[in-house]
Amino acid sequence: MTDAWAEVGDRVYVRRHESMDLNVTLLVGEGACLIVDTRASEVQGAELAAAVRTVTPHPWVVVNTHHHFDHTFGNAVFRPGDIWGHRRAAHQLAADGERMRDRIAALHRQQGSDLAEEIAASRIDPPDQLVDDVATLSVGGRPVRLRHLGRGHTDNDLVLELPDAGLVVAGDLVEEGAPPQFSSAFPLDWPGTLDALAELVTGAVVPGHGAVVDRAYVLAQRAEHAALVDAAREGHAAGRPAADVAAGLPYFGEFAGAAVERAYLQLE
Repeated sequence: MTDAWAEVGDRVYVRRHESMDLNVTLLVGEGACLIVDTRASEVQGAELAAAVRTVTPHPWVVVNTHHHFDHTFGNAVFRPGDIWGHRRAAHQLAADGERMRDRIAALHRQQGSDLAEEIAASRIDPPDQLVDDVATLSVGGRPVRLRHLGRGHTDNDLVLELPDAGLVVAGDLVEEGAPPQFSSAFPLDWPGTLDALAELVTGAVVPGHGAVVDRAYVLAQRAEHAALVDAAREGHAAGRPAADVAAGLPYFGEFAGAAVERAYLQLE
């Protein structure tokens, strides 16, 4: 990870950041550009905006793939540009963003992270262009389709199709380099949402974190989610503690316990 842009398709660039291994995607059209996600603080957002300007001077539009802080807390830097997101992402940030910011900043202080004060000082700026199921944008003459395929990592995940580049941007529905996380997840729905995602894939897939992947990777991760669902259903029916079920799901590592607990909540 070098925090440098890598071209992964025709005038489509991915910047993989050392901080949280987060990906930002940049699509450049004629006289306009699109930025996918804005990082974890206004300071990081400003650094990202400067990096965008090393590639293009064009005005931007932003898409948030979901409401989590590491994808949205840089939003204010990109105003007055439009920011697209799922309706529930906007609602979540408006209703709970300040509490989320304070909680995450406190956690980073406990860890001695320099990011704590950056997070604490960041304004909550929800998306103002809202998507329920699907929206189509034209960014400098280039088509971009925003799709909500179902619940998974959150209830407000958006996937971007970039058809003229043969790319899909998956947000945190797909993770590479670390296990998927489940704090806001809907484990029972996630496999079906990945099925719908896989149907869109003809080339590269940009995950929310980690290296760019392909359809085979998406299907392999889908299989792990399906195994989680099967194990949770069996364990719940048998009255087994979530921790016991989680011990049999090594793929999800430290997040297996949260995964099974969220699945149990859905089953109940």
